[in-house]
Amino acid sequence: MCDKCKKPYYITTAIAYTSGKPHIGNTYEIVLADSIARYKREQGYDVRFQTGTDEHGQKIELKAAEAGVTPKEFVDDVAGQIKTIWDLMNTSYDKFIRTTDADHEKQVQKIFKKLYDKGDIYKSNYEGLYCTPCESFWTPSQVVDGKCPDCGRPVQPASEEAYFFRMSKYAQRLIDHINTHPEFIQPVSRKNEMMNNFLLPGLQDLCVSRTSFKWGITVDFDPRHVVYVWLDALTNYITGLGYDCDGNHGELFGKYWPADLHLIGKDIIRFHTIYWPIFLMALDLPLPKQVFGHPWLLQGDGKMSKSKGNVLYADTLVDFFGVDAVRYFVLHEMPFENDGVITWELMIERLNSDLANILGNLVKRTVSMTNQYFGGTVTSTGVTEPVDAELKETVLEAVRRVNEKMDKLRVADAITEIFGIFRRSNKYIDETAPWLLAKEEEKKGRLAEVLYNLAESITIGASLLYSFMPETSEKILAQLCTEKRALDQMDVFGRYPNGNKVTENPETLFARLKPADVMKQVEEMQKKAARESEKTQTAGKPADENDDKSGNGIDIEPKPEITYEDFAKLQFQVGEIISCEAVPKSKKLLCSQVKVGGQVRQILSGIRSCYSPEEMVGKKVMVVTNLKPAKLSGMVSEGMLLCAEDENGNLALMKPEKDMPSGAEIC
Repeated sequence: MCDKCKKPYYITTAIAYTSGKPHIGNTYEIVLADSIARYKREQGYDVRFQTGTDEHGQKIELKAAEAGVTPKEFVDDVAGQIKTIWDLMNTSYDKFIRTTDADHEKQVQKIFKKLYDKGDIYKSNYEGLYCTPCESFWTPSQVVDGKCPDCGRPVQPASEEAYFFRMSKYAQRLIDHINTHPEFIQPVSRKNEMMNNFLLPGLQDLCVSRTSFKWGITVDFDPRHVVYVWLDALTNYITGLGYDCDGNHGELFGKYWPADLHLIGKDIIRFHTIYWPIFLMALDLPLPKQVFGHPWLLQGDGKMSKSKGNVLYADTLVDFFGVDAVRYFVLHEMPFENDGVITWELMIERLNSDLANILGNLVKRTVSMTNQYFGGTVTSTGVTEPVDAELKETVLEAVRRVNEKMDKLRVADAITEIFGIFRRSNKYIDETAPWLLAKEEEKKGRLAEVLYNLAESITIGASLLYSFMPETSEKILAQLCTEKRALDQMDVFGRYPNGNKVTENPETLFARLKPADVMKQVEEMQKKAARESEKTQTAGKPADENDDKSGNGIDIEPKPEITYEDFAKLQFQVGEIISCEAVPKSKKLLCSQVKVGGQVRQILSGIRSCYSPEEMVGKKVMVVTNLKPAKLSGMVSEGMLLCAEDENGNLALMKPEKDMPSGAEIC
């Protein structure tokens, strides 16, 4: 399909609030949106995918003051962290908008003035209850035991002059739209909640400006006021396309609006299905076609808490499992309507069973057998048996069902269908027993056909997998030495090039992990994080409250005794760090080039919190040099730098007391 013929498709995420680093539950949304955007591109749509950050409000102003920086400095830092994680997760957004962008702020001011001139916004005084974390006003009848009905935290009495939007003016029109467009709010349970709890009982006018703080977009005709968060944040979906309140819209706005899909968390569905549509009605703009309120990804062993050290961040999980494994987990484990659960144990299980065994082992066995029996050449001989038809039917039916599931945004179900191809292919290997066919010369034709069917099945499965695990899909197709199959080319079985050659050295896609080893690392990591949290919380206390005056040093848990022979297996040498850089895909790792005698080794160390790359260069350090090489964040580490660690998790590199030459043995 030519580019000009492609049908436009505009998808957005909610913009992430810049109050702090996003945890894995926040990250789930961008990965979900990315998988939908990628699949729509595979279907032939001209996709526009927008995400970004929400950067104004009282909460930001307070956090910046606590950090001793300006609000702009604060949001610049956090927005950078958010964008880094979105990029780490290999998300293919076209636009990353920030509500501090000058063009966005200008349009918000113009929108506010237009709605004021139209009579939809008026000035009055607010008397009520306010939740700072949610940036929401509530009446006494709405709060629950003096707490915010959304987040459960205390609310505070608030009284100030403010501008209000006449919500009731458009309420019936919105009710009619929802009733005549059943696809507008999804899932249906969210629609029922909005109608029964908010719209049908009647809407109150909405506060759209504040005077009690300054960090916001100024109301240009009344500078004491700043535009309140929702009128500012929600309009990003049109300003990011070049909407102009004077009518001089950019080309993208004419092409992509109205949005095909706003993908948001279920906690903010009220703002996106009531406030936002009404704002658009007031601006005489068409409404988005669909708002999907996805469920939450919850911590399996209780609420995520910094004090417990159990907050899960995407970059931490990537360090353990890799990008595509994390993408697979958050997408596969999230039900359509109900909350999903994330635990370390379940992630390890999924990696070992689904990714390493079902997928990785299938690919490696197929490529290896093709090399072993036919020198890597894949040939269709036409020597078929009934079991072949069952495999082909499963594969082609999976293609149809994946399309069906994705059209309904049932992403987890779509992934399950794809892995159904891989499961059936593994079963096909057991049924056909290629190793037995290889023993009989007259069955070589049948053996070739079996391996061809496997190559074709894996090609289709890997091509479907691209939207969800893009790097893994590309690796599989590279091992089969073929290109990603287009969706409209998956209607028949047998398009894998006859006579094609697979790679000679199949790669292990996912290495199995030992649960006990991983959980030990996790426990140590959580203890360290808890110590860091405690350290932060006590930073402002007097020295005599924080200092340990016992003079007893630090006690650590003893490890099992070893013999001298055990110790003698380790080789310690002096190394000199000649260069160092941060590892792009990790927040913790530094990559050092260490000269040890006449060799230069690449060593990755999780010391980025305590050392900058510049500080590392030139240091003489103690190195374990006979440690088996390991791959961390996609890079090979050829040793270990020795460090000391205090009770707060602070690290200090171990170095010789006197200047010693590089390569000197430590004994």
